[in-house]
Amino acid sequence: MSVWLSPQGILKRCLLLCRRRFSWNLSARRDFSLHYELFSDQDTRRVAFLKPISVRFYSEVLEEPGEHAASNPGRPTKRRSLYMDLLLRCSSPSDVLDLTCQYAPTADQVGKSLSQMWTLTKAMSEEQRRLELRLMFDHPAFEKLLQVAIKSLKNMRDDGVVYSLLALVKLGVPQQSRVVQIFLLACQEKLNSFDGKCLTILATTLEHMQRSENVDALKSGMRLIVETRFPQMRNVSGLQTLMRVMGKDAPKALKWKMEKKALSMSDEFSLPNTQYMLITMAAIGLQSKPLMDVCSKKILEELYGIPYNRLLAVLHAYKDLRYKDSTFLMGVSDHLASTLDIWTVKQVILLLSLFEEMDFYPPALMEAFAEKVMENPKALALRDILCVIKVYSSLNVDLAENRQQFLESLDEALEDYLPKMSAFELLKTVYCFCLLGHFPHGPLEKLLQDSTLEMLESSDPKFLMWHQKMMQTISSCLTLDHPVLPELSSIPPSLLGEPHVASKPGHPTLLQALLSVTASQEDVTLEESVLVENVYLLDCVVTLGQSRVADSSCSTEPPPVDGDKRRIAVLCPPQRHFCLGTSHPRGPLAVKIRHLKILGYDTILVSERQLQSEETLTDFLRQHIFPKHHIDSNEI
Repeated sequence: MSVWLSPQGILKRCLLLCRRRFSWNLSARRDFSLHYELFSDQDTRRVAFLKPISVRFYSEVLEEPGEHAASNPGRPTKRRSLYMDLLLRCSSPSDVLDLTCQYAPTADQVGKSLSQMWTLTKAMSEEQRRLELRLMFDHPAFEKLLQVAIKSLKNMRDDGVVYSLLALVKLGVPQQSRVVQIFLLACQEKLNSFDGKCLTILATTLEHMQRSENVDALKSGMRLIVETRFPQMRNVSGLQTLMRVMGKDAPKALKWKMEKKALSMSDEFSLPNTQYMLITMAAIGLQSKPLMDVCSKKILEELYGIPYNRLLAVLHAYKDLRYKDSTFLMGVSDHLASTLDIWTVKQVILLLSLFEEMDFYPPALMEAFAEKVMENPKALALRDILCVIKVYSSLNVDLAENRQQFLESLDEALEDYLPKMSAFELLKTVYCFCLLGHFPHGPLEKLLQDSTLEMLESSDPKFLMWHQKMMQTISSCLTLDHPVLPELSSIPPSLLGEPHVASKPGHPTLLQALLSVTASQEDVTLEESVLVENVYLLDCVVTLGQSRVADSSCSTEPPPVDGDKRRIAVLCPPQRHFCLGTSHPRGPLAVKIRHLKILGYDTILVSERQLQSEETLTDFLRQHIFPKHHIDSNEI
């Protein structure tokens, strides 16, 4: 068959036939697409189709314009090669390597191939990723691809170089290998031409690399680039990019300059800028209270515009920066409590766990969430139950009337999981319940079974101390709280170990203040560092005789006393034993106070801040030890 066509028409017709032929066989990934050599007679311009040639000579086949392009004829058509089409269809790193065997990738396509291999492994499970990476390293084309990557470096664009290096590191290519070191050298050569995006990618890569001469030189060069560029920076996003490039190892002087620059631009912060600034500060370890105060104020004003994942990231940043602002956290928790219905149970549990790590007690949120748990306790998974018990016991949550119902709901949710729980999970669950003064029969019986105790005894020595500490607390609670329980096995002495009594030096200021208060009083005894029940160490104990009890009593229900005496335990616990910004005791301290009350002690808690002024502390102690005398003296 012969047709009359111009040379341009002939080429267009051939390319169209080639693409159709290729698409028919694309699903089988076989290179059966054929093009045809063209021969024309000079006189008659007749065209004949003769022998086939490989499609590789036409690897850059253009896509057909879509509907959008047809409606905008003046707009340039987006083009993508056949190689890229096939690359996006690959489902594993080995598929990508097979593709590089069939087609010769260009310099840009080499970088995209490495990036695609890393992208594919990210979406896999841990076991599948391990298997695929082993197949990748054993593939005969992998070494060849790395050689091609080295040869293609001079023709790669800047973003291709940094993305390729990131992919090599993430895929597990040895960092001291020739290919990685050559890419590091290439980054050093191109460093001055890198834009903010390339610098950010490179900084992310270097965070995952071990120290070496090339890595250290590159980090130093990047810091010089940052110092050169940031004074001229006029937009917040660019400044944040340069801040992330600095990394945690940046000199303090440079971080101080960045902080000053960020504060000068704080009026331009949008809500996304504010959130990302906190995340950036956490990433580089920049603890700037003025900057965090600015961000906190902005976030509190627009809490309703922050999605859950971003709010979680912001709170993680605050935790990493050790920024503990009870006003800000209370605003966030109240917002969560008022919008509790739009959050899932797992979302709320994650936030509660984060609050607990920051020592923050959000009463409104915890009460609202407790009601939600009581409505449907069976909806909680085992991990959720364990987390809820831990948080509520650690923060010593007081639910008033709903307390017992809430704890029984957790018991009900836990019943189905008891056979599946490990020995350590049982120990931690019972320990947390004991902190709350709750003693469920099922978990206790299973914990004190011989098989469970043997597993705990045979645990790793580095964990045995923590097991013993929790067992001592459980034993003390069973002894002093006197719960009504069926007959249980006793705890073996090996799991109780020696009592772990916190030994600490006395507080001279506290002792001096107590001496000032009690020295002029008759029938009053003062003791320092008193050990009770071989478990609890008390800083000081003030014992009031019969003649002083009436003057000191200010409670309508005085605690049990020994004879006619009244004993007052004065405790000065560290600040971490209180919830953030309050005098609300956390779990272990709350148990200690509860047990001291059972043993006949009143308790006075002295904070570390009160120790800073002896005069203020003396007045505080006099008011609590001799309240009637204090009132009378004030009236005079």
